[in-house]
Amino acid sequence: MEKFLDLGLQPLANSYLNKKNLNLREKKFRLIVSFNPKNYLVSILNTVSKEKMFNEKYPYKSSESFTMRNSFKKFSHKIKKRFKPNLVLEIGSNDGAFISNFNKKKIIGVEPCKNLARITKNKGYKTFVEYWNVNLAKKITKKNKVDVIYSANTLSHIKNFSEIFRAVNVSLNKNGVLILEDPSLLECIKNVAYDQFYCEHIYVFSSIALQKILNNYNLEIFDIENTFTHGGSNRYFIKKKSNSIYKINNSVRINFKNEKTFGLHKISTYKKFAKKVEFSRIKLNKIFRELLKKKKKIIGYGATAKSCTVLNYCKIKKGTIDYFYDTTSFKINKYLPGTKIKIKKYKKLTKKDADYVFLGAWNFKKEIFKKEKKFIKSGGKFISHVPIPRVL
Repeated sequence: MEKFLDLGLQPLANSYLNKKNLNLREKKFRLIVSFNPKNYLVSILNTVSKEKMFNEKYPYKSSESFTMRNSFKKFSHKIKKRFKPNLVLEIGSNDGAFISNFNKKKIIGVEPCKNLARITKNKGYKTFVEYWNVNLAKKITKKNKVDVIYSANTLSHIKNFSEIFRAVNVSLNKNGVLILEDPSLLECIKNVAYDQFYCEHIYVFSSIALQKILNNYNLEIFDIENTFTHGGSNRYFIKKKSNSIYKINNSVRINFKNEKTFGLHKISTYKKFAKKVEFSRIKLNKIFRELLKKKKKIIGYGATAKSCTVLNYCKIKKGTIDYFYDTTSFKINKYLPGTKIKIKKYKKLTKKDADYVFLGAWNFKKEIFKKEKKFIKSGGKFISHVPIPRVL
């Protein structure tokens, strides 16, 4: 493993603070990102136990984002049309944004966060409140194997590859399909989106790294779709190597070629990226300093896990950003980890709120700009750090 990026001491990205524990010492870990030259895998070195990250207080609900709801709805129709599954399994079903598009008898959810699993269970969806592993896979598919396993932004959170893919092999029928959706490492490096790295994102996958790992479990990628969610993601369609129904699509060759052309198999690419990250920090802090000198009011929009990495790495304090707006019910009236900036319930922006708004949820920029047309027309401006810090 070769270290290439040190993002400093970071709190647990989704450990939002209450007023009563504001003065307690937070647990922090050193966020170091490394590259494995043997399998091209990019991962964080110091991992946090899954129990500390995924529990009954998990704050993110995918149903509270219009972009994610829409994306899941459209894709669920595609799955039904292309694969005609009798039984679907979702790993990391969250609050049901994806599974709610299926017949309750034809889908099973796996969600270790009790507060989220309760939501889908109450709606009548079969949900296992457990961490994904081989024993759970055997329990779920005792009677029937699964036609499609879907997992969005979840398998990159699980440290043990052997457990993940052995469990997938146990669950899938011989012609079944595993669909993984995760942030694209290529887009992350291109956009200098270093905020893709935080405690939950143990890995950020490239297709060339993922295929090397899958080879160990007799699995292979047969199709790849590049999507816009989460600032650029890849949707991988994976089958057992013995499955001859699905031929390997040209999209796989194209993605492999694009990643190698960009240099995702070389440590030098990541060292250049690290220098750009350092420049990004200097430039973002300069923008904030200049605006504060001019007595401009700055607030944040989207108190995300991503913004947590940026704010703590750049040492941006609550004196710089007054507060954050967020739509996630669980985060309202809490405080961001590390920086302790207050989170308020979202309302439409006006010039009375702020002169400038830092885009914590930059990956939802299109949706946000549509919502905030009036604010933009009245002269309100946004600040983004991706791909370079600038005022929009």
